[in-house]
Amino acid sequence: MPPTSTPPSPTATPADATLLRRFVGFLVDWTLSALVTFLVLPFDLAQPGETPPMVLGLPTSSWAVAGVYVVLSTVLVSVTGSSVGHRLVGLQVWQVRRRVFPLQVLLRSVLAALVLPALFTAGGRGLHDLAAGTRIVRPGVPATPPAA
Repeated sequence: MPPTSTPPSPTATPADATLLRRFVGFLVDWTLSALVTFLVLPFDLAQPGETPPMVLGLPTSSWAVAGVYVVLSTVLVSVTGSSVGHRLVGLQVWQVRRRVFPLQVLLRSVLAALVLPALFTAGGRGLHDLAAGTRIVRPGVPATPPAA
């Protein structure tokens, strides 16, 4: 199902992603971003006793990793509906509110790069998903029906 489509009926609603799956997917994506930053971009790890260049109290390489994460996540989720980490743990990003999907994904990625909004959840969704109007689901796994 394309990432911008809504489920055809309530019975076809997929299960929401668990916090553990979302966290593992994020770790995979962040690790991939760090590898790209240090292998492709001109950043080196600081040598012992050497202070790396800082911006707002963080090394510039940390900001570069966050930037690479935002770019990779935005491009991959906008095009395929999931990032590399999402794909490995069986997750996909769906729209909840109809907007321009790449802009929703950009907002979601920027907030997720801050890490904190992703840790807090409301109704099983991270605050970055609530702000962006998205939902991360496990396609092909039906949601459990409410107890009668």
